[in-house]
Amino acid sequence: MARRIRVVGIGSGDPAQLTPAASAALSSVAFVVAAAKSEDDPLLDVRRALCAAAGIPLVAVRDPERDRADPKDYPAAVRNWHDARVEAYAAVLEQNPGDVGFLVWGDPSLYDSTLRIVGRLADRLEASYDVVPGLSAPTLLAAAHRIVLHPVGKPVLVTTGRRLAAEVAAGHENLVVMLDGGLTCLDLESPRAWWIWWGANLGTETERLVSGRLDEVAGELREQRAAAKADAGWVMDTYLLRATAPQVP
Repeated sequence: MARRIRVVGIGSGDPAQLTPAASAALSSVAFVVAAAKSEDDPLLDVRRALCAAAGIPLVAVRDPERDRADPKDYPAAVRNWHDARVEAYAAVLEQNPGDVGFLVWGDPSLYDSTLRIVGRLADRLEASYDVVPGLSAPTLLAAAHRIVLHPVGKPVLVTTGRRLAAEVAAGHENLVVMLDGGLTCLDLESPRAWWIWWGANLGTETERLVSGRLDEVAGELREQRAAAKADAGWVMDTYLLRATAPQVP
């Protein structure tokens, strides 16, 4: 039987947020592979704790360097990084037999490269792979603020901080923004025209929430983001940005 690679969504990394399917998938593998992005990587520590609770060994792989200097050819920089990751993970999998797990923050379907890399690994190693969904950051954000992510009959666009200005210029008025460590929303023209529902470290003990008119909560956003990072040693934040005042949650 071909070995299996299991891609498991872990929500915020809190054991209470693991679905029964995710817990079963984690318990089914021989080991977990995870990227070590620094000598003191707090997100690796979270994954290590989940594995320890399940009695599963974790193999840390030094994450290849990525060109983050905003290169002109951003897609090429990402492809090069993915190529290096595939090589690093393949070396580990070739040395360690058995089914393997990759633990993905939130849900593997949103702004995460793991599935692209695992697909290439599976082809290279003649392995099968499956995906176990997890609680996504937009889902946790909506629950924490008790809101619906879109007005009645209207769409919501999920995008990144890198793309925010362009999407606003294109006319989008209801956006879920991820991967925005610089809070680029605060650089938008006419901040008073926007309402924000923001959350950091959602679903964890260090969760922080802010909501209100963007120009009125700018200072609080910066303060709460810094506080979440100070408390947890890491911060992941997501927000809903809407160009009209809220009528109902």
